Amino acid sequence: MSRIAVYPGSFDPLTRGHLDIIQRASKIFDHVIVAVSNNASKKNVFSVSERIEMVEESIRNLPNVDCDTISGLLVDYMRRKKAKVLIRGLRVVSDMDYEFQLASFNRRLNKDVETVFLMPDDQYTYLASSMVREIARLGAGTEQFVPSFVARRLKLKFGSPKVK
Repeated sequence: MSRIAVYPGSFDPLTRGHLDIIQRASKIFDHVIVAVSNNASKKNVFSVSERIEMVEESIRNLPNVDCDTISGLLVDYMRRKKAKVLIRGLRVVSDMDYEFQLASFNRRLNKDVETVFLMPDDQYTYLASSMVREIARLGAGTEQFVPSFVARRLKLKFGSPKVK
């Protein structure tokens, strides 16, 4: 039986921290699905298709990793994919309260789902997509935080900052 894991998120944008978690998960599980959320209530910078393109570009050298889109309940998606493991990244202690609540809630919805927490490399513990979006919006370079193709897309999306 294949061990299938799902790593869900908005990935808006995909960061080097996300990639670190994906690579770690690919070494542990037979198949990893990076599930890009399609949450209409969230104001994302990139469309779902743009985010999927960025993830697919980043995982092309990982043969046991695929990308998909998800809307609706995560546990329903996992049931359809026959996935039993949910991957969540933990960066800092403050993430734990929310992530533990989420893990408990998902377990109540589907007792067969196990949440596995992976920590990124120390150099990525501070890294959050919201911070990357903000510095890109303000015109700073993002190459040290995201893959180069994502940095180019951020630059195109935000352009140069407007000077008053």
